[in-house]
Amino acid sequence: MIDDPMDRIAAALERMSPAPLPVPDFASASAFVWQADPDSLLPVPHVSRVPLELLLGVDRSRDTLLANTRQFAKGLPANNALLWGSRGMGKSSLVKAIHGALEVEFPHLKIVELHREDLPTVGRLLNVLRAAPAERFVLFCDDLSFSHDDQHYKSLKAVLDGGIEGRPDNVILYATSNRRHLMPRDMIENERGSAINPSEAVEEKVSLSDRFGLWLGFHACDQDQYLAMIRGYCAAYGVDIDEDTLWAEAIEWQATRGSRSGRVAWQYFCDLAGRRGVSV
Repeated sequence: MIDDPMDRIAAALERMSPAPLPVPDFASASAFVWQADPDSLLPVPHVSRVPLELLLGVDRSRDTLLANTRQFAKGLPANNALLWGSRGMGKSSLVKAIHGALEVEFPHLKIVELHREDLPTVGRLLNVLRAAPAERFVLFCDDLSFSHDDQHYKSLKAVLDGGIEGRPDNVILYATSNRRHLMPRDMIENERGSAINPSEAVEEKVSLSDRFGLWLGFHACDQDQYLAMIRGYCAAYGVDIDEDTLWAEAIEWQATRGSRSGRVAWQYFCDLAGRRGVSV
């Protein structure tokens, strides 16, 4: 028996355009990860993060982002935020820590991680989040950047203030990047130097970062800040070490790594805590 051609066409169209994802049970978790193909929001039972009070040396960015997130959780106007700057200085840690600090006060505040490679599907994700108006969603995109031939940045504009529908009222975007304009400086210069109209060539891509209402810069820490971070970890987790030993070991650790940052401070502390038999 030969299948009805119309049935085969209908099945093919369904595969090309799958049915909308049902609204998930957002009460099951406070954090989710968006996964495309097939579309799904996976609950995260335990978020990997450090307490907000342990993030030292980023006081101004912490206070600004915390206030912005609290406004959003209350249903008040708030800005999308771009956290940019030196690697390992706590950009993604701050986003996760702020959500952790507010989730008890605002149980309807959820964080949803969107991977960069899934940006083309962000429209479908926004439709799912828009269908849950009682919840508030921090859409988190970590380590965001674009190359010269990358068109993913156009999808991101749907999350910001572009498009006919615009961003859902219950969604805000927090993105982290090592680059202030989300693209390499040499790419900007190449676009400017090779185009017939240099300003227009750069404007489309640079305008993406301009759509973030908050720009929070993270810069490399100095030695005093680096040591203060380690002391803070020691005090929080009850690791006892004399000042001279800590200074000598911590300085040697950062010298062997060739860098000094919050990430390096945490890595040294994990090594120290392990040697002292302390769980973290």
